[in-house]
Amino acid sequence: MTKSNRLPRSFFSRDTLPVAREILGCRLVHIQDDQRISGIIIEAEAYCGEQDLGCHAKAGLTERTKPMFGPPGHAYVYFTYGMHWLFNIITQPEGQPEAVLIRAIIPDAGIDLIKVRRGKQPRKNWTNGPAKLTQALGISREYNEYDLTKPDATLFIEEGFEIPDQFVTTSPRIGLFTVPEPWKSIPWRFLANLPEEWLEHRYSEDQ
Repeated sequence: MTKSNRLPRSFFSRDTLPVAREILGCRLVHIQDDQRISGIIIEAEAYCGEQDLGCHAKAGLTERTKPMFGPPGHAYVYFTYGMHWLFNIITQPEGQPEAVLIRAIIPDAGIDLIKVRRGKQPRKNWTNGPAKLTQALGISREYNEYDLTKPDATLFIEEGFEIPDQFVTTSPRIGLFTVPEPWKSIPWRFLANLPEEWLEHRYSEDQ
């Protein structure tokens, strides 16, 4: 796979769980002021429609949830806790409100800018959370409903590394404290635990 291969709409226009698993190892890229800022996706969560009581779509079609009912491959960026932006990608055909939340990345470009944006945080904490990565990459409200698959998109997903199942774990989604079962505990969080030597080898192959 090469850095120039952007994921097409067809990647997102399918069942949400495979998208959440297979997006691990891909790159989240933001081109801002002609500078490339990016990172390898290592954590993602699936949110699967109005029946999923952990998903915003449980409220039906509202002003907030409208992006989730839109075309696959578009962004759903929402504000939470009065201070954070979280970045999701719409999946499934239009009208089926499902999405994948990107929870963590490993930065691989725009490192100096990310360092400035994340202040005095140690590098290991720069992008190891959904609000941290949006701050690091400069993703906010302006990208809500943005088409990540259009040819001239400045925010998009690229192919990256194929991560073997042996390095991927699943668990319940984070922060669903008041959500009833089975939705609270359903294992729709996908996390890549990558050995440093394996990651270094993949980075060198991709140059």
